[in-house]
Amino acid sequence: MPIFAGQSREQLRRLYLEAWRKFTAQEGLEPLEAQIAAVVAEHPEYRPLLESPAALAADFIPEGAQQNPFLHMGLHLAIREQVATDRPAGIAAIHRRLTQRLGGAHAAEHAMLEPLAEALWEAQRSGATPDEQRYLERLQGL
Repeated sequence: MPIFAGQSREQLRRLYLEAWRKFTAQEGLEPLEAQIAAVVAEHPEYRPLLESPAALAADFIPEGAQQNPFLHMGLHLAIREQVATDRPAGIAAIHRRLTQRLGGAHAAEHAMLEPLAEALWEAQRSGATPDEQRYLERLQGL
């Protein structure tokens, strides 16, 4: 079962806000909170939002050219999990190649975000599981 399955948007957002609050207060973090805090630390542009209760109700509408910071950070977390488990098989090697070529793991993740988002969107639209082969092909084309 996925970590975030069955949680509401507000519950997920609270998890991000609480992880960042605990990190900045130098409190102990659960493993998932530490992963979230690490992603937030790499995105200083999102910190003001995460330090505001308004984050819980904020809407990020693609038509308004607003990037959803929670989606963006969630995709980072997904890629890190995929790389750590090498699932789909071969993604860790792709990540290593991109990391070397682009100058860092964070830059590699940013390159990988759009193909992951496309794979998830297509799966959601078709009501199927993501096509891992197509996803890997997109990543290999980067």
